[in-house]
Amino acid sequence: MTVPRAFPIHAIGMAASTGGPVALRQVLADFAAEGDAACLPPVFITQHLPHAFTGLLAAQLAQDARLPCAEAAQGEPVRPGRIYLAPGDYHMTVAASERGHVIKLLQTPPLHFCRPAADPMLESLAVAYGKNTLAVILTGMGTDGCTGCDKIKAAGGTVFVQDAASSAVWGMPGHVAEAGLADRVIALSAMGRAIRRRLGDTGNHAP
Repeated sequence: MTVPRAFPIHAIGMAASTGGPVALRQVLADFAAEGDAACLPPVFITQHLPHAFTGLLAAQLAQDARLPCAEAAQGEPVRPGRIYLAPGDYHMTVAASERGHVIKLLQTPPLHFCRPAADPMLESLAVAYGKNTLAVILTGMGTDGCTGCDKIKAAGGTVFVQDAASSAVWGMPGHVAEAGLADRVIALSAMGRAIRRRLGDTGNHAP
């Protein structure tokens, strides 16, 4: 295990699959329990779900986190203190524009048999935010997220993964940990607080 670099965090990317909705609700409720939403970085989430269910999940996350949360929209400007959920059947990415960072939704082919997939989101965050990115890989089957975490680490960012004991399936986080890309392996019950502590390491504030 390495020590996370003390760069400010300007973006958080979360990814999950099997067991993810429950895990996301707990992490975000704990993460947002304290502090001014305007001082929190934007949170981008890819959960493997079909389109019929991503809107419902966004509403649940907004209630649990007490932060604005919705399915991301094409060209939507990125704002601090908001949660952006990849809509079903679209890969969600983030790109720089003349008016700041914006959401780009793609219907390029599925990855890891999934659309949305986490790797396009995480790879775009590595480009858009570089070392100021925190990736959080939660419970899920398969390897989605590992390539994206590799890009984030190469850019100098930080990676947290959920531990095996608290995961419904230790596939996605397990592959990242086994690849040596995880700065920390954390129980679900402690993940939200760990994220807040990481933000506090540098007196984090929204850019």
